[in-house]
Amino acid sequence: MDTAVARERALDAAGALFYARGIQSVGMDEIRGACGLSLKRLYGLFPGKEDLVDAYLERRDTEWRGRLAEHVEGCAAPRERLLAVFDHLHAWFAEPDFRGCAWINSYGELGTSWPRVAERARAHKSAFREYLGALVADAGLPAPLAGQLTLLAEGAMVTAGIFGTPEPARQAREAAAVLVEAAGRPGGPCPEVS
Repeated sequence: MDTAVARERALDAAGALFYARGIQSVGMDEIRGACGLSLKRLYGLFPGKEDLVDAYLERRDTEWRGRLAEHVEGCAAPRERLLAVFDHLHAWFAEPDFRGCAWINSYGELGTSWPRVAERARAHKSAFREYLGALVADAGLPAPLAGQLTLLAEGAMVTAGIFGTPEPARQAREAAAVLVEAAGRPGGPCPEVS
């Protein structure tokens, strides 16, 4: 088996286990068993568990943001794209294997002890905020709205992960619709706070 295929098998197995059970509770030997690679091959691909965790978070980031963009870009109207973010979150939260946000979970578990996990979590959350910022700009709305929508989305992620229901996405979408409408009115909210 070539290196690229072996790497993907290892990441598939590790990703499923890490997301379902947490990073610390899953050992390299268990990942080896799940992916069918020898321990020597696994360590040849990822010299340490932290390397595997880093690659897992990187790959998940690319996939997650790609799925989000694909869903959002299906909407023609710029303001509808902003609300489509919350529709995407609802669909994600309703998936049977949804266990919360992988970056929030990883940061909560290891962010203070593994700097690379903290860096990955911050990079992912910053990219999400920037994406919302671009959608806000495309809609011709005030820039501070991006931060407000980010907080709604992040709060929905945490709440859905804790309670195991997609309902927080609907509630956040309703709040986002109010903010988007108000921000679009002359003199609407979203002032910069100094």
